[in-house]
Parts: sequence; structure tokens; C-alpha cells
Amino acid sequence: MRPDTPADHIAEAERLERTAGLYPEDTEHLLLQAAAHLELAGERDRATTLYDRLLAPDAPHPATAPILIRALKASNLWEYGHEAEARAIIDGVRASAPRDPAPWVIAAESLESHDELAQAQETFTQALELLLPSSSGGTPSYEQRPLLFGRHRVRRLLGATHDEWDALADQISTSPVPLDELHDPKRIWSLGSDNPAELRAEISRIQAELGSYREALSRPFPVAILLWPTTELEELLTAYPALESEYPSHEAHLSTIESSLRELSASGTPNLGIVTGTVPSYEAFAASEGAQPTDVSLLPQYATTLAARGRAVGWPPEAGAACWCGSGAAYSTCHGTSQP
Repeated sequence: MRPDTPADHIAEAERLERTAGLYPEDTEHLLLQAAAHLELAGERDRATTLYDRLLAPDAPHPATAPILIRALKASNLWEYGHEAEARAIIDGVRASAPRDPAPWVIAAESLESHDELAQAQETFTQALELLLPSSSGGTPSYEQRPLLFGRHRVRRLLGATHDEWDALADQISTSPVPLDELHDPKRIWSLGSDNPAELRAEISRIQAELGSYREALSRPFPVAILLWPTTELEELLTAYPALESEYPSHEAHLSTIESSLRELSASGTPNLGIVTGTVPSYEAFAASEGAQPTDVSLLPQYATTLAARGRAVGWPPEAGAACWCGSGAAYSTCHGTSQP
């Protein structure tokens, strides 16, 4: 069974811990996976225990990547209130100057996610000065690229002007949307607020979404069907009448969702879910894909992206639960009734 709920993640973590006991030579790899599952389950204190176990001086098998483990531990600690300890560990990671890009990325993104943008930029820059000097003229490896992209993102938020590394990040990016546009703070300001507190809150929200997106990509996500609430579907069809053939009515839309999920279930497809769309996020997704919202092939891609971000609600609802359609009625008396 693939882990999808906190209980599933805990069960998988415990299975990995047991497996580590059977295969001591693979302990580090297995316990790091177990710690990741515990973090996803919200059991962050237990994840810290595993990191400490790997870093213990008397561990039967000394860690092969202790700096990476310390960076992971710091990121985890900060998420449940141990900021001072996390900062101290990040300082130690930076002082150790690892040649592996991964600890640098983890440390810098942890600072970024807690709105420590200046320190995040310093960390990204320190890593690049060590691993990819601008005078080297070399092509960055796949592992080094997150350093360039992360630094570009943070510098755009800080309003810094481009330098050689920013230009290199633009050059190697394969995104259909230029990095300047992707990381443009004006996308936040365009919300219409001129309240600095609201803008800071919006920046924090987006940074949290980035963290959730990275986290969600590391775990399986449901096969999801896209649901448009009534008001959102009305707005969508008003803006893009070409989609009316895809959505003749809201009632038909809901019926299609249920029948599609039942067909998938009957075919043996596991881990089914429903994601709720909004017109602004769909328009942003279309822009990120360099496509028009009227392109119906974008709709399943949009649903998959929402599921990857952890937005899916499992289907079918549990016994006695409300229907997924939002009617407020029990699923068993709403869309859960037998259909021809």
C-alpha cells in the first residue's frame, strides 16, 4: 500500500526501521527514508531521533553523509519550534563547506522558507563560490542547478540586479516561463493589496507552497479528477466559452466525476482522489505551461499538478462522510448512490 495518510507514512517509517535492523549496511539510506516519512506524517520529533541515531558517535556504521544529515535535521527542527538549534546547525553546515550541493540547498531553502532571505542568498552564494566559481566557465551539474535557481529566486524577492550567476540560471533553465517572470515579486503585488503586512503574509504563503510542492513531489500522489465548484465553473465558462463543450452543465460535470472515478476503480486503479480547481490558479498554471486556458488538454495536467501539491481528497469518502461534491449530504445518499 502506498503511503498517502499520516498513518500510512508512520507504518512505512516503522517498516523501514525494521528493515534497517536486518540490513545494517543499508541503515543510513533506510533511516533517512524513514525520517522523511515521519516528517510527512507530522512526527517531527521522531524524525529528529532518527537523525540523531545516524549522527551518534557510537553508531555501528558511521554516517557516510553526516553534513547532509545535519542539514536535514536542521530543516526539520525549525519546522517544529527549535529555531535556535536549527540556526546553529545551519551555521555549522556552512562552516564545514561541503562539496556536495545538497546540504547547501537544504540549508538555504530552510532559511528562505522562514523569510530569512538575506541569509538564504548568502548561503546560496557561498555554495556557488565554492562549487562553481564564476571564473571556471564550467557547465553546472544537475545537482548544482538548484543552487543557481534558488539564488535567482531569492535575489528577485530581494530586488537585487542580475549578475553572472543569475544570467547562467536563466540560460540553463528549461522552464517555458522565463525565470524573471517565474520569480517576479510583482506577481504577488498584482493581488491588489498595498498593505505591507499582507504582502509579507502572501510571500510566506508562497514560500510555504514551494516547500509543500517539493515535499509532495517526493511521495506518491493520487490519480485525481478535477472538480469545479459552481461559482468557479461559472467564472471559467464566462471567461472561456470554448470550454462549454467540456462542461455542458455543473450537474453533468459532477456526474462525470463520479462515473470516471468508478470506472477507474473498477479497472483496478488505486489511490483515487479529487482536486478542486480555481480559475486564478488554472490561469497561472496555463501561463506556466505557455498555453491558453482554452486548451482542454491542460485540464488533466492541472489536476495532476494540484495532486502533486498535496491538494487531493481521497475518493470514495469514508462511510457516513459528506459527499465530495459539497452538497452537505452524506455521500451514500448523494453521489454515492448506485448509478446505471
